[in-house]
Amino acid sequence: MPLIHESYDSLPYIDTQPSPDAMANAYALIAADIKSAGIDMSQPHPAVIPAISSYTPQFSSSVEKEHARLQADPTSKLSAIDLKRYEDLEAPPNTDPTSDESRPELLASWNDALIKAHTSSEYVQSRLTELGLLEKFGKNSWLVGNAQLEDQLKALEAELAAVKKEQEETEEIRRGQQESVGGELRTLEETWKTGVGRVLETEVAAEGLKQQILERRRAGAV
Repeated sequence: MPLIHESYDSLPYIDTQPSPDAMANAYALIAADIKSAGIDMSQPHPAVIPAISSYTPQFSSSVEKEHARLQADPTSKLSAIDLKRYEDLEAPPNTDPTSDESRPELLASWNDALIKAHTSSEYVQSRLTELGLLEKFGKNSWLVGNAQLEDQLKALEAELAAVKKEQEETEEIRRGQQESVGGELRTLEETWKTGVGRVLETEVAAEGLKQQILERRRAGAV
């Protein structure tokens, strides 16, 4: 039959809390031990240094560009999308049947304006479609989304309640186990203290007897 059935790192329901002086003495001993071992507490553990020093973040050119923009002017706004293409376009000067030969740049400007107008038209059309879908199905979608979030919240709350209940049951079992052996531990502690005291008394008596023997030997030699 084993003498030790279970092992506990701490017995909070049996052991008394250490006093502030005892805690200060313990921390002082730990600090002295660390100092004697030559450990520099200001530096991370050697096993952690390679993982920290070898990591260098890598960003894409676009992200680096944005970093530079924010460093230059933190209040500046992102200008990745040119909104001017969606604004009202100004028509180039009027052309005539001979402009293709005499003024080709005018024809190019009309082609560019036509492309921008087509892009703006497609954007507006898709925007209108999205707004129509939002008006027709947005409310129901929002309600369904809220219902799904409520279900997730209820599931999380139920899981949290189950974990809390399990923790309380574990603490109750732990308290019962510690309190059930509390008397035995206190008896063993008192027995240990008594045994240590008797050992010290025996050592003191043996030392006194040794001194008496030495004194009698000296007296007999004289």
